[in-house]
Amino acid sequence: MMNPLIIGDLKVPLPIVQGGMGVGISLSGLASAVAREGGIGVISAACIGMSMEGYERNLRQANREGLRNELRKARSLTKGVLGVNLMVALTDYDDLLKISIEEEADVVFLSAGMPLKLPEFVLDTGFRNIKTKFIPKVSSAKAARIIFQYWQLRFGHIPDAVAVEGPLAGGHLGFSRQELNDKSKTLEQITKEIVEVVKSFETTHHRKIPVIAGGGIYTGADIYRIMRMGVQAVKMGTRFVTTYECDASEAFKMSYINSREEDITIIDSPVGLPGRVIRNDFVDQINKGETKPFTCPWKCLKPCDYEQAPYCIALALLNSARGKMDESFAFAGANAYRATKLQSVKEVFSELLAGYAQEHELQEGLIKARNGPPPVQLPVSLSCSGNAL
Repeated sequence: MMNPLIIGDLKVPLPIVQGGMGVGISLSGLASAVAREGGIGVISAACIGMSMEGYERNLRQANREGLRNELRKARSLTKGVLGVNLMVALTDYDDLLKISIEEEADVVFLSAGMPLKLPEFVLDTGFRNIKTKFIPKVSSAKAARIIFQYWQLRFGHIPDAVAVEGPLAGGHLGFSRQELNDKSKTLEQITKEIVEVVKSFETTHHRKIPVIAGGGIYTGADIYRIMRMGVQAVKMGTRFVTTYECDASEAFKMSYINSREEDITIIDSPVGLPGRVIRNDFVDQINKGETKPFTCPWKCLKPCDYEQAPYCIALALLNSARGKMDESFAFAGANAYRATKLQSVKEVFSELLAGYAQEHELQEGLIKARNGPPPVQLPVSLSCSGNAL
């Protein structure tokens, strides 16, 4: 029942995007599995080289090699649609974007910052000559409007799609703590506002600009409800963590399965953003103001003041991906506690499709019930007038 996601000349069989999760949570294993099922599998480029031996010697080079290797590995495992999640705040943003384009990633999600400046090589090459689709991730209609207007004015081009991330997402969030407590800041409300902004640019440019919504979407019923608001696809990260194919350690996955709703909490990240995590001893320690001394091999995030940071966020995330949960924490969406078991990506897709179909049937039934039964069509009586025999 789901319509395919169309982004320009790119057709995605199912409108389900797997969220990019770093460090080392969504690599070629998870991305290729999602792509094989008909969605968009996404590799997180954030500090991707930290999973390589000896990355401390040259993390920048390790990141380049790591992203190229993961994209090529994923492509060897599937003919499906593959993407990269690339944080604008990364110091090597330009390098990793270039590699994503060179390796012909189908889409690149530009997150964690306003992508107002694009590298010169993108502008020199020209958007029409690049296979990769550009999709900024935003958390407000204002941000969407600014990006579209700026790209239109400076580049003569607008984003190929836009991803909306609501306040129930996991990891670093594009909201202040005050906004996270604002009940009016729902994914539904934000999505509604962004859909209206995008419509104006669709009219101006005479083409469709898909809206992809994410942050708190966990079931097929969730997908059905948000797509009725005018979006063309959904983005889901948390739901895919507890799959066999997810690239994270089993300990990381079990932290989801063993969590309770009250364990999902917000921390202040060293990079100056709130982040949603699963509470554990490490989280309790940093919330008490304890510090975790570290040596920074390379300033990977532009806004990070590593000399003042109480701990290294990249190292903590790497530790969690490797299963060292006593030295780290797990980034997670608000629905992480709903995970009860490990399953395959194929099983997740089956559940999502079934849930979507059930919600569709339920809502259609409610609409029919509200409208009442259709009027009875009385048979037309035969007439003996005219030339009847």
